[in-house]
Amino acid sequence: MNATKTLHNLGQSLWLDNITRALLNSGTLQRYIDELSVTGLTSNPTIFDHAIRNSATYDDDIAGAAPLSAPSEDIFFKLALADLTRAADLFQPVFARTDKTDGWVSLEVSPVLAHDTDRTLKAARDLHRWAGKPNLFIKIPGTSEGLPAIEAAIFAGIPVNVTLLFSAEQYVAAADAYLRGVERRIAAALDPAVASVASLFVSRWDVVVAGKVPRELSNRLGIAVAQQAYRAYRALLASDRFQRVVNAGGHAQRLLWASTGTKDPHASDILYVKALAAPFTVNTMPDGTLQAFADHGEVGEMLPADGGDCGAVLGDFGKAGVDTGALAARLQDEGARSFVKSWNDLMACVSSKRDSIRKAS
Repeated sequence: MNATKTLHNLGQSLWLDNITRALLNSGTLQRYIDELSVTGLTSNPTIFDHAIRNSATYDDDIAGAAPLSAPSEDIFFKLALADLTRAADLFQPVFARTDKTDGWVSLEVSPVLAHDTDRTLKAARDLHRWAGKPNLFIKIPGTSEGLPAIEAAIFAGIPVNVTLLFSAEQYVAAADAYLRGVERRIAAALDPAVASVASLFVSRWDVVVAGKVPRELSNRLGIAVAQQAYRAYRALLASDRFQRVVNAGGHAQRLLWASTGTKDPHASDILYVKALAAPFTVNTMPDGTLQAFADHGEVGEMLPADGGDCGAVLGDFGKAGVDTGALAARLQDEGARSFVKSWNDLMACVSSKRDSIRKAS
């Protein structure tokens, strides 16, 4: 039994942080499902930018839209939904077998809307309707402006993947928004079983402090922050508030580890996967990390519910001059701006391909 199967059997969902038409057409995604216990996937503008820019497999669809002079954003969402609905169908057996707990794919609203509550909610509604798949999450950033949109989307019955979370505090705020939406559904006599995950980004913490802290603290900050968030997650699951929601038929918003590919070439390529093994969580990882863990992964002790030594480690970072609260806010802001840049690059790529096709016709 390979390590991915072992980890899955211990209760953690392994998702792929990638989607390309080549993955679908070649049968690679199906192989990941069959052989590596992959039970879902996530996407973002950067992933689609790379997929469309570096492949001709999307050109026919772009050509079909080119004569209509459709906006680049409309063309992109047609391309993305074509891929993601195919992936959603591949995960449908998992979705059914796990009673809608697992088997999800994710599509992000335009990151340009990260600080616009009303337009984010409208985009979420539209994308969910266009997709027509019950196992598709709409990704909404957990920014201060995104939180009301998350609550409203959940109240509207739209499954949400809350993205761009970087700290326990940001996770708790996202979880609170989710629970408010569910509680409003309960009060309105609506089905409270609306699914959600909360995505905490891990490796970026270690990238931003690299070379700025003592060597013994290298590649430890992301894991410590994740441990702290996991402690908050487990406390929420044990809370009276959550138990009341469950008693009314609601589901838990699962904690998801994002950005778990190792960025430091001198560190283990399975660093974050091994450290963040925990039941009833999700780890979404790029192909290379997934393959590395299947090849030489090790599954040790599960993450302790109390967060282990995160308090002591975060204290050491504080002594080294790292203000994690301020840094979390900075990382969320930088992440939102990075996604906007990727989005703009993606729109430019689609527009350029459309123009090239039009000139060649």
